[in-house]
Amino acid sequence: MGGNGKHRRWKISFYHRSSGSAADKQPPKEFVCPVSGSLMFDPVVVSSGQTFDRVSVDVCRELGFVPVMEDGSRPEFGAVFPNLAMKQTIFKWCDSSGIEHPSKPDYGSLKAAVLTKMESERPPSSSSSRSPPDIRFSERELLRGMAENPPVIFSHAATELNPRVNHFYSSSSEESVVVVPPSPLTPLPLTTRPACYSASTSSSSSLTEITDAIETITQQNSSSDAGAGAASSPEEEEVVRKMRSVDIALQEEGTINLRKLTRTREDMRVSLCTQNLLSALRPLIVSRYSVVQTNAIASLVNLSLEKPNKVTIVRSGFVPLLIDVMKSGSDESQEHATGALFSLALEDENKMAIGVLGALQPLMHELRSESERTRHDSALALYHLTLIQSNRVKLIKLNAVPTLLTMVKSSEAVSRILLILCNLAACTEGRSAVLDANGVGILVGMLREESELDSEAPRENCVAALYALSHGSMRFKGLAKEARLVEVLKDVEVRGSQRAREKAKRILQMMKSRRGEDDDGEIDWEGVMESGGLSRTRYRVGTNLLGSNSTNF
Repeated sequence: MGGNGKHRRWKISFYHRSSGSAADKQPPKEFVCPVSGSLMFDPVVVSSGQTFDRVSVDVCRELGFVPVMEDGSRPEFGAVFPNLAMKQTIFKWCDSSGIEHPSKPDYGSLKAAVLTKMESERPPSSSSSRSPPDIRFSERELLRGMAENPPVIFSHAATELNPRVNHFYSSSSEESVVVVPPSPLTPLPLTTRPACYSASTSSSSSLTEITDAIETITQQNSSSDAGAGAASSPEEEEVVRKMRSVDIALQEEGTINLRKLTRTREDMRVSLCTQNLLSALRPLIVSRYSVVQTNAIASLVNLSLEKPNKVTIVRSGFVPLLIDVMKSGSDESQEHATGALFSLALEDENKMAIGVLGALQPLMHELRSESERTRHDSALALYHLTLIQSNRVKLIKLNAVPTLLTMVKSSEAVSRILLILCNLAACTEGRSAVLDANGVGILVGMLREESELDSEAPRENCVAALYALSHGSMRFKGLAKEARLVEVLKDVEVRGSQRAREKAKRILQMMKSRRGEDDDGEIDWEGVMESGGLSRTRYRVGTNLLGSNSTNF
């Protein structure tokens, strides 16, 4: 048993079955904590996306231990997010199976069991050399990852509001979106308001049956939430009373009233965003009744426009519900759900949580939505989410780069897709993925065919993406020569905007300054041999390409 290093699954079971027929019931695999082997009492999602019992995470953190999962991966315990839907699903399964609800694991017993298991499987020859803190350093680096991301300075506040527009590109600021990696002082005038903001129509929807589980959370928390904090306003009490009603007509009236309040009374958004109201709103996000659901999600979008509300909403468990709506909701509810995720992604504290909870893949899917607003908000949500390294890596693992490059050639949202590619190209994995997918050839082709770029912003972002790709890659110059990049950049130097000219000039200077290379871009092998070998031939990698990346509002 111990010492062979082949054990892949940690299972220290504290699970006790009830007597009778229920004893034959095996819990679904996803309900069982990978560390304790027991039904989870308080499931939480960790930074790497797996779900554990909270006590197990605490024990692993204290011991500096990172278990190996069944697929060979190792979880990251840097941050945890409560999985309320999973908790209530487990309890509901217990009720239907005649099994007692799981109880909180004993911390001391679990710690002792994990220590024993660690010792039994520790190879004797490496007991003194194994270094668990190496894993923990990587976790801290991931949480600190903002230092590796590009700076973004918005030209207007996150709470700025304007009337709803019919086309997401009709706003002048939308067409001036550019990426200027090396200059932290250059503004990036991206919109900070979802395109679906202030919508008022409704449509049908059909969603998975997790409503009952969420309603159970609401009922369990209603008494404590109602008595917590400052006294509720009359408007809040009235809306909450109607939304908690079992009468669908009252639920509909409550969500419509909340939507009107949060749209027209900007001053009330922060005061209304209480745990009492959020717990009443949460189950209505996945209501089977289309009018209730649509107005509930639209109300959430309005609440999320205020910066102080963004973290509160994510920590209240709305992200998994919004993801469910994006996967199986009606067109309009998907539009609002995507807008809500975009709005929530503007907050730095939310970026990792949204990625960990699984929003990246459905957002990629929504880039091909028939709804213009949905495409708009999903692209900008992905842009903001990929400002942090952990989400870049997740998106690359989803094989998103070939899809994005295809969309660059065919999508009307060229500028926004290029922004996402610029973020991905800021990391080593992203550069490799873009180069592998013929990104240089595609981007150079776009610059050459000016008809494909209907404004200056896409052209600037295209040059910015090439500039990001030119750093830290030995392959770039060969691919650039093959695509005849130099002649295209010389044309940009003459006819491009100031930003585009600056980037083009830097790329050309970088390509000319490579030591050991001749004017044609080939390595001068004769010169290298005459100088005494290859040891002097090297590639200068630009460091800290995009500087710090704290988002300022």
